[in-house]
Amino acid sequence: MGTEAAAEEIERSADPPGSALVVERVMAAHTGSEDRLRADAGLRAGLVAVSAASPWLARVCVTDAAALEVLADLNQPVDLRSRTAAAAGVKAVAASGGLARAKRLEMLRIAARDLLTYDGLEAVGANLSTLASGLLQLAWDLTKGSSAGMAVIGMGKLGGHELNYSSDVDVMLVVPTDGAPNASEAADARPFLDLARTAWKIDLGLRPEGRSGPLLRTLGSYRAYWDRWAKTWEFQALLKARAIAGDADLGPRFEEQAAQRVWGRPFGADELSEVRRMKARAEQTVSRRGLDDRELKRGKGGIRDIEFAVQLLQLVHGRADPDLRSPSTLVALHSLTEGGYVATDDSASLEDAYRFLRNVEHRLQLAEDQQVHTVPAGKEARSLLARVLGYRDRATGSAVAQFDADLRFHQATVRAIHERLFFRPLLEAFTSAPTADPTASLSQAAAAARLQAFGFADAERTHQAVLELTKGFTRSSQLMQRTLPVLLDWLSVSPDPDLGLLGLRTLAAESHSRDQLTAVCRESPEAARQLCQMLGTGPRFGRDLHRHPDLLNAMATNQFLSARTRPELDVRAERSLTWRQGDSAVETGLRLFGRAESLRIASRDVLDFADVDETGAALSDLAEAIVNNALKQVAPQLPFAVIGMGRLGGRELAFASDLDLLFVYDNPGGLGEAEAAALAEHTATSFVRLLSGQTPATGLYQIDTALRPEGRHGPQARSLDAYAVYYSRWAQVWERQALLRGRVIAGDEELGERFASVARRYLWDRPFGSEEIREIRRTKARIERERVPASDDPKFHLKLGAGSLSDIEWTAQLLQLEHRVQATGTIAALDALKAAGALDASDAKVLTSAYRFCEKARNRLSLVRDIPSDSLPSTGPTLTALARSLGTTPPELRDEYRRQTRRARRVVDRLFYGGVTGRV
Repeated sequence: MGTEAAAEEIERSADPPGSALVVERVMAAHTGSEDRLRADAGLRAGLVAVSAASPWLARVCVTDAAALEVLADLNQPVDLRSRTAAAAGVKAVAASGGLARAKRLEMLRIAARDLLTYDGLEAVGANLSTLASGLLQLAWDLTKGSSAGMAVIGMGKLGGHELNYSSDVDVMLVVPTDGAPNASEAADARPFLDLARTAWKIDLGLRPEGRSGPLLRTLGSYRAYWDRWAKTWEFQALLKARAIAGDADLGPRFEEQAAQRVWGRPFGADELSEVRRMKARAEQTVSRRGLDDRELKRGKGGIRDIEFAVQLLQLVHGRADPDLRSPSTLVALHSLTEGGYVATDDSASLEDAYRFLRNVEHRLQLAEDQQVHTVPAGKEARSLLARVLGYRDRATGSAVAQFDADLRFHQATVRAIHERLFFRPLLEAFTSAPTADPTASLSQAAAAARLQAFGFADAERTHQAVLELTKGFTRSSQLMQRTLPVLLDWLSVSPDPDLGLLGLRTLAAESHSRDQLTAVCRESPEAARQLCQMLGTGPRFGRDLHRHPDLLNAMATNQFLSARTRPELDVRAERSLTWRQGDSAVETGLRLFGRAESLRIASRDVLDFADVDETGAALSDLAEAIVNNALKQVAPQLPFAVIGMGRLGGRELAFASDLDLLFVYDNPGGLGEAEAAALAEHTATSFVRLLSGQTPATGLYQIDTALRPEGRHGPQARSLDAYAVYYSRWAQVWERQALLRGRVIAGDEELGERFASVARRYLWDRPFGSEEIREIRRTKARIERERVPASDDPKFHLKLGAGSLSDIEWTAQLLQLEHRVQATGTIAALDALKAAGALDASDAKVLTSAYRFCEKARNRLSLVRDIPSDSLPSTGPTLTALARSLGTTPPELRDEYRRQTRRARRVVDRLFYGGVTGRV
């Protein structure tokens, strides 16, 4: 039997061989079908289109004679009741698979209209949603004896009238509140679900408590759950809640109650962060699977980028603007555009991309009725997909190449717009055109609600700041009028938006910084975004930029965040002192240089240009450069060297660190011993005074020389011979431990090397036995008992808490001494111990992770609070700002502290204390 009856259609189809085979099978299976195909052009077109795109529906055409009737009249929806033989009752319908058959036939009609381009995307989604709703209503009618009074609420794409071909049907089931407390037991959902599931996969995972919660809840139970326990994502899901089947009175009541909970509750900064984190987690899952480029739904630039951006804007602005509350993505996008929340060009690009991506998704799912969201990697499958989508090989490129280019274009476009909308959703929220008052278009209540949603706690102060920033007719104020909505967007995602706005206002208020601020906003939008993030992190950013407005010039020219090498720092430090005369001027020069470079390092840290290891190394390099130039200014009269100890020696300096230093000198001859000691002591004292400043406010660093022999009771500087004698006769175990992080950082190089040789002999030539181990353990146990300040919470102490920095440092140092492993910094020591076989790789991983977590949190806390602090706050705005700065929430931050430190403490107990905490 030939296929001449449909030869022309087959030749034009996406898959001529596959279409021809299906047509042959149809004609063989159904008597008279060949004549029907010859006579009916519409039937031919529909059959060939379906057979080329969907092996699943092609099989329906072969096995079900009714399929040709459906294809012959694509304007007539399938009568679900007659096709399921509903009059025969529940058992008969279930046994015969009547619902499933009715679904297949109507799906065939919808797909044929789709493939023949009779219907657009909205109509296809609506038709599929109508089909699902009709089948669920029919299942409810057939089981009404057990499900009377129950309403079926459509969620997700079903609720939004935008169902996919192979979507699950997301539903929630509700029964009336009226009646006894056991009202939910009056109806039985199981017969309804059992019958409905013969046709469609039903997903009830969006119900309260998810899969562990009851299938049925009363309306009152839903209200109680929403008011007490529901999470932000559950309210986001309720955007699409729609009554689709069941009790005609109860369903709308549910819709009304759900809408009140979605639009009547506050949507603040924490909710905003939660939505963003949920989206990020989904992206990470796709990325780990290596599907970023091929995943249409959750990949970057995919369908979820559009849906989440639209839904976030709805949640933020829909409270004040009821026009934005549609459950349909495209309808909501149009409303957002008409309301001025999304630019017209962006909206048009998103709509084009959404239609393209959803059409690709539909074609993938039509193939075998599977929930497929990933473009195939194989060339043959990809080529067929491109042809089904309408692409054909041309001189300018193959069908696959054209499809791939369009896919990449739409993904890149979506991602760029998504990031503007999803991460800066206050854009154009205040006004669509520059005015003297960017909040004038909003009512006071609406403005306050919107500002609160994005973390601005004081709406009145924010409003006043906006007025101050935009008043007047100068060039800078006019620029600020145009850019302020965007700046407010950027400030809204900073840790403390109110603080950031205050810093912005301060910079704009002073003539010496206003022009530089204007230049940043005009010349570099990315630098302006970074500036907002910095200003909203901690007070020092606004204060130091106000003191050093030249740094704003560096930001405008994208030079501010470049990393400095140690030689570059030495040159810059020296340059800052060349023209200055006198101790006070030199002190000022060093302070200005140090604060500017420290601000650069802090900015790289908060903007994630540097990890915690790089930040520690950069702070150490800066301190060394300052120490080196300060020592040159003091001009020692005899060989003199500075030894970095502690964190400086380990190149792990933190923002709140002191500088632990030792001073060593030599007397090569010509001077008496007392005279040489006096000269050296004068050098050390002058050096310390230069760096410490005349007051704490003018000092660059707090200098700590307590690690020197005899501690605070001995001279600040000692001769090399005195060090050698002291270490050979009187030094204690803790001093040996301290020398593990000793490193020459400035001064006479030859003297420094000789000191290092003395220190190495003391460290490594002597045996380190059980008594020394017990002494270190006793010292550490005493520190744990006595050192945590009474005002701090020892359970959340980043430095001295169990499993935190001190635990890890002491464990690494004890293992170094035991196993004779040389390294200065803690992370370097853990790596060296692992390489030497003295530390198990899994233990090293736990300790390293906890150390980096605590160190990063401690550094960031110093920047957020602007004062040294080692204890995580228990609650309040500081904790919130810290958590936001670290990309998490307050509860998650404290939970992560517990997780990291508990794991680390178990390792410390085993390796440091020998298995029993505190045992010495």
